[in-house]
Amino acid sequence: MNERFLSKKIKDIPPSGIRKFFDIVTEMEDAISLGVGEPDFDTPWHIREEGIYSLEKGKTVYTSNAGLMELREEICYYLHRRFNLTYDPKTEMLITVGGSEGIDLALRAMLNPGDEVLIPEPCFVSYKPCAVMAGGEPVVIPLKAQNEFRLTKEDLEAYITPKTKLLVLPFPNNPTGAIMTQKDLEAIVELIIQHDLFVISDEIYAELTYGDEKHVSIASLPGMKERTLVLNGFSKAYAMTGWRMGYAAGPAPLIKVMTKIHQYAIMCAPTTSQYAAIEAARNGDEDIQRMKTAYDQRRRVMVKGFRDMGLDCFEPLGAFYVFPSIEKTGFSSEEFATQLLYQEKVAVVPGTAFGESGEGFIRCSYAYSVDAIKVALERIEHFVKRYI
Repeated sequence: MNERFLSKKIKDIPPSGIRKFFDIVTEMEDAISLGVGEPDFDTPWHIREEGIYSLEKGKTVYTSNAGLMELREEICYYLHRRFNLTYDPKTEMLITVGGSEGIDLALRAMLNPGDEVLIPEPCFVSYKPCAVMAGGEPVVIPLKAQNEFRLTKEDLEAYITPKTKLLVLPFPNNPTGAIMTQKDLEAIVELIIQHDLFVISDEIYAELTYGDEKHVSIASLPGMKERTLVLNGFSKAYAMTGWRMGYAAGPAPLIKVMTKIHQYAIMCAPTTSQYAAIEAARNGDEDIQRMKTAYDQRRRVMVKGFRDMGLDCFEPLGAFYVFPSIEKTGFSSEEFATQLLYQEKVAVVPGTAFGESGEGFIRCSYAYSVDAIKVALERIEHFVKRYI
């Protein structure tokens, strides 16, 4: 095929740096992967059963473009009781095909050519490519380990220009596990309002926060609901990754434009998944707590393991990742991950897969059993001790 038929803009976007190591692991005997950002739990049975029941009842037709009204109402109730957020299910809520579609829709709905999008890094791999595909200009804000990878007022202020339109707020964070407390958020709100910025708050890990701090959405703070789009979904909190259920909640004019794009590109989210999601939002609180308790135990095991082997590792208080520094080994992130895989058969993700500011770190998921984590840590320690 003649390459002139392909979009140069899309061709120039690099592929995800996460997949490379997964492909090798699948063909490597006795390998352990700490790379997958996916719960190792099955979707709770009562949620699966509701999906199955909807099929048995023949509920297989298109839904409204915005999603089943019953689901939108249930999510609005969930957001109010869990995070003190209030939305109109008719005009301020859109059901998307996973949280990832929400990112794409939001950026396409808001960006004009040349508009700048502030993206704190390290972060999830989709923000920058989606901003480019939407015609915007991604501007990276490097986050610092000494600040526990939180976005500070000083960091934000240094990157705002007259062209800045949006700020992506990816907390709790993938890959670092960092969170933003209410105090942290309040510190940047004045700046956001002063410069008339809009916030895309990706809160897919909102339910997975640990310690004394409960997740606070920036949309719940004074003056922020009208300038914030909250993105969330069912993948992480309810172990429903393959169901592809996400949602966007925000100002009605923005939801209307996002729904227009969704209408032409997707039509509607999967009907079966929507019925399962109703059950999850309505009766899934105990499932969230059960899985969160297990993750918390694994989190502590993994952080202690890295510290005991001599690596610096700040304590992540969100999501299900740790982000230890590997600088003491002398390897780059890519070299460390490659050598670890071939020498000890453990797959981790180099920090640079999540942006240049991830250099010197690796991402390890603790969405695995404690036994698997302990074996992986033993292998990593065996590897690390050769070099420090």
